Amino acid sequence: MKDLSVKYLGLNLKNPIIVGSCGLTHSVAKISELAENNAGAVVLKSLFEEQIQAELSSNMETYNTDYPEASDYVREYTRGSAVQEYISLISEAKKAVDIPIIASINCVSGNEWIAFAKSVEKAGADALELNISLLPSNPRVSSLENENLYFSILEKVTSTLSIPVSLKMSKYSSSLANIITRLSWKNQVGGFVLFNRFCNPDVDIDRLVVKTAEIFSAPAESADTLRWIALLSGVIDKDLVASTGIHDGAGLIKQLLVGAAAVQVVSTLYKNGAGHINVLLQELENWMEQKGYNKIADFKGKLSYEMAENPAAYERIQFMKYYGGIS
Repeated sequence: MKDLSVKYLGLNLKNPIIVGSCGLTHSVAKISELAENNAGAVVLKSLFEEQIQAELSSNMETYNTDYPEASDYVREYTRGSAVQEYISLISEAKKAVDIPIIASINCVSGNEWIAFAKSVEKAGADALELNISLLPSNPRVSSLENENLYFSILEKVTSTLSIPVSLKMSKYSSSLANIITRLSWKNQVGGFVLFNRFCNPDVDIDRLVVKTAEIFSAPAESADTLRWIALLSGVIDKDLVASTGIHDGAGLIKQLLVGAAAVQVVSTLYKNGAGHINVLLQELENWMEQKGYNKIADFKGKLSYEMAENPAAYERIQFMKYYGGIS
């Protein structure tokens, strides 16, 4: 029996498979099923800033009164109702399972979340994941303004917290290594999840409409994460977690080899069921047996940028080696 235990955000995980934030982590029954199938930890389905804002707007549009105080009450009740459901999920999940429960906030500002973050801690969450989904699509907003938003949100949300916090980052940055390094200097940050996966557009050429592309990830999408974890794992002293495109044991092993502390899986569980966690773990154990490794620390980071025999492969972004001779 191999030792698959890892540490993430100071938490003890029995193995490096974390179920990422999704519909599979939105009920106690589903979380219990994931725990029974040996998930190392779960990240609860995110509470979205837009979700609360939409609920507030909806209620205020349909609620008319001559008393401003009543409008204020409805607004605060709506906010409290959404938050209370989430807080209850944390409390009940903590009673039902013995693996770390990580709360998740998907936010684009820090305005709605200061009180909520403290409530998450009081409910028993083991950690908090801040999912900051920035798409720098506004030509009037500079890269510096976009990047400063990470620091602003972090300062506001963590100002009263004592539980560990991780940042789930976007890969869109003019200087990704620099901003992650600067964020890693902040004591409030315990780790980084690379990367959040955006809802992508597609075009229906028959109906001439824009539609949503495939919602599930594919194994090929793990390449960006592999590159950046390899580049950063020896540079910063915070935990790095790989997200997007990890579907099998090979994908899991690759991320650990380049320095990931753990991985987040979602799409492969939707496709194959919660029991697929055990398949990934068995594939990991079999590989460790073949290579003579007894614990994950024996090989974690063995192929990171600093340790690899050919580190330039992580920085090469052109195909000259392969296509240079084609005319």
